[in-house]
Amino acid sequence: MTAVSHVRVEADGGSRGNPGPAGYGAVVFDADTGAVLAERRDFLGVVTNNVAEYNGLIAGLTAASDLGAGVVEVRMDSKLVVEQMSGRWKVKHPDMIPLAQRARELASGFDRVTYTWIPRAENSHADRLANEAMDGANQPEASPVDGANQPEASPVDGANQPEASPVDGAAQPEDVPEVGPVPAAVEKTPTAPGWTGAVGKPTRLLLLRHGQTPLSVERRYSGRGNPQLTEVGLAQAAAAAARLGGRGGVAAVVSSPLGRARQTAQAAADALGLPLTVHEGLTETDFGAWEGLTFREASERDPDLHRAWLGDTSIRPPGGESFDEVRVRIEEVRADLIREYPGRNVLVVSHVTPIKTLLQLALDTGPSLLYRLHLDLASLSIAEFYPDGGASVRLVNDTSHL
Repeated sequence: MTAVSHVRVEADGGSRGNPGPAGYGAVVFDADTGAVLAERRDFLGVVTNNVAEYNGLIAGLTAASDLGAGVVEVRMDSKLVVEQMSGRWKVKHPDMIPLAQRARELASGFDRVTYTWIPRAENSHADRLANEAMDGANQPEASPVDGANQPEASPVDGANQPEASPVDGAAQPEDVPEVGPVPAAVEKTPTAPGWTGAVGKPTRLLLLRHGQTPLSVERRYSGRGNPQLTEVGLAQAAAAAARLGGRGGVAAVVSSPLGRARQTAQAAADALGLPLTVHEGLTETDFGAWEGLTFREASERDPDLHRAWLGDTSIRPPGGESFDEVRVRIEEVRADLIREYPGRNVLVVSHVTPIKTLLQLALDTGPSLLYRLHLDLASLSIAEFYPDGGASVRLVNDTSHL
């Protein structure tokens, strides 16, 4: 075998269920000519998506070593693996520590190794190999959302700690987080779960709340004001982007016009290799004169009005917007998204009230949800809307990536 000094390794892994039936794919190219020098694929049994991706990297590095390469360019659509192998993120998960160590051992045998994140669309060769490995095992495909037709027991955190009002919540962990379980590959055309009776292919909205801002740290009403993300908020946005970008399958990224949402959305759009679209209707509630106040300060400023506002969605804050008015514009947003992206997956980056309202519409429930449902910063929820008017909620307040 003739040694090749400079190669490009592209690797991928997938898990249909996370954990679920999983496989990896890796391809080695001649960096100068683009010729395919080696392909690797294998079925792994039931493991997580991250484990599959690391196995793809190991297979690719092994193949490059067998070819006698000296310089290796690794390209993957897993932000997690790229950041960890580059040394910018720590490897914390016990299942991945030995895999990362094995990959580093292989990398140490080359003169130079670089790691570059690429959009999933640019990793199609390795992705195809990974899917061939899974398909060849004759394993049934699980639901594309966190491995089941319904979310696990109770992703909602609000039962014991209800949110008193739709005010931006408290800060989340301060360090750059280990990315948690990533949803299995999201289908291009999602299908209805059999138990709902819904007909047709739904438009699936992946509802991502923005990251931390100074006002959310202090638990102040944060509506039309435009605070930027804190360092923690930027880390939260990066973690969410890594989760979403690692799997792809998203047709569009649509954001509120406010800066904190746009910053969060841009990170995800970059990870997905998609442009960012802004929809004015996704902006947060206008809290009027209560903007920037704490719950207590607002209640002391306007005690009777504030008390009434907490129980009546038709009441406006002074100079602000009622929750009923928010619902009207969110219904228009929903209609726009269904019309623009029928049967597709759309990442919607917004705020507490718009996301709660979309979940309320999907559940066809009353306004009490607005006061009782808790949504963490940078949390992910998923709602589906079907052509026949049906709807379902797949996920609520998932922060496994933080």
